[in-house]
Amino acid sequence: MNRNRSTKILATLGPSSSAESLIESLYVSGADVFRLNMSHGSHAEQAQRLQAIRRIEARHGRPIGVLLDLQGPKLRVARFKDGKVDLRPGQAFSFDLDSASGDESRVCLPHPEIFAVAAIGDTLLANDGLLRFKIVDTSLTRMTTEVVIGGILSDRKGVNVPSVRISGKLDTRFA
Repeated sequence: MNRNRSTKILATLGPSSSAESLIESLYVSGADVFRLNMSHGSHAEQAQRLQAIRRIEARHGRPIGVLLDLQGPKLRVARFKDGKVDLRPGQAFSFDLDSASGDESRVCLPHPEIFAVAAIGDTLLANDGLLRFKIVDTSLTRMTTEVVIGGILSDRKGVNVPSVRISGKLDTRFA
């Protein structure tokens, strides 16, 4: 197998590409490096993928690169009683520090550093920006918002407040 080329091919492994036979097929087809996204899948699942890569490496007698993609801190909502809620434009919805499971009216956002700097009129985004909220009232423990762009918000979805600079150390105990 001749791999004397300047460009390298990187293949991301995940749930649909975890079988050792498929990983080997990707390698034989030209993949030089395998990316393991540590944000998805358990450490045990990632360890199985790594072990498969190392067995393939031994069979072919050639080193195979592995890239571990580590995400930095991410601000996330907590969990909902039913796993998700369907939010409608114009609806009031609150983010707070109450650890109780969320419902159609509120959810825990376990990041007090956001409450400390958020202001009325700021925009809050959730679920990779698919949902948009306008902050209409805020305190050190609760933000009341109006849903601007609705949709499904489910357990552990990411949150971003693009107009706010969050300084200091992020509380990532729940991230």
